[in-house]
Amino acid sequence: MLTYTITPCDHCRRLESFLRTLLPTAALGYPRKLIKSGAVKLNGTAATADTFLYRDDIVTVKESSAFTARLREYRPALDILYEDDQIAIVNKPAGLAMHRTAELEDDLVEQGTAYMEWRGTPCKLYPVNRLDRGTSGTVILAKSSSSAGIYGRQVKETGLDKLYLALVEGSPPTSGVINVPLDDKESETRYEIMTTGAGCTLLAVVPISGRMHQIRRHLESIGHPVLGDKRHGSQELPDYEGFALHSFRTVLQRPDNVTLTVCAPLPDALLELCERHGIEQEGLLAAVQAHANVNTPG
Repeated sequence: MLTYTITPCDHCRRLESFLRTLLPTAALGYPRKLIKSGAVKLNGTAATADTFLYRDDIVTVKESSAFTARLREYRPALDILYEDDQIAIVNKPAGLAMHRTAELEDDLVEQGTAYMEWRGTPCKLYPVNRLDRGTSGTVILAKSSSSAGIYGRQVKETGLDKLYLALVEGSPPTSGVINVPLDDKESETRYEIMTTGAGCTLLAVVPISGRMHQIRRHLESIGHPVLGDKRHGSQELPDYEGFALHSFRTVLQRPDNVTLTVCAPLPDALLELCERHGIEQEGLLAAVQAHANVNTPG
């Protein structure tokens, strides 16, 4: 048996996604096939592809020549949180643009396209939702224009159920609803406190409407801007790409009417930033875990 102990970089990752980080060139259905066959165990018992993993969980895989032949020493360049024939949901790093904005600049779409080509599954990728350059976390990339249309209609008509984590300056009230209009349009953001640090607070944030830079602007409006967001009231963070805002959980409906919940593990840089501001990792991970697959705040 091959044994893997889950670390913070995979905290709240789906089991299928974890196997894909080990087997980046395997056929799309191979990780799910391993799980269904019982070759993969979580803490000694059977699990499903959608089961979330948490720090210190133990994943065991029955060793086989087929598995070891596909095993890679390094994690893939593209962190895929979920994938099927229509979409790939990826964990975007902070500081990476969605599209090219300057000569020779890397961007998520080109990075994803190059990865698909390297893996032997070439396709053109279409962003279904977008994140600011400085924001990390879940982004949905469609593998065709028709799939982009299907999921784009869902975003337009019903929106995505998204939960963000924001490390903000100061100590806002325990929970709240921000209704400040943006761009002359009604706007609503809900938040609750997850944990507190030295001079800062980690919030779970849900944007009810979808205005440009809504979370960042709303948090600035109540006097608690996102750390590192110099455009909206904070100071630039040295040695930190982007700002402390992470798209953690996305819930969407697949075309077969199955509800899919995907979480993006916190990037190392954000974990380290929280620690530098007095937020102890064990308590932080417990707070994040509590928001992995539950009703949104507010």
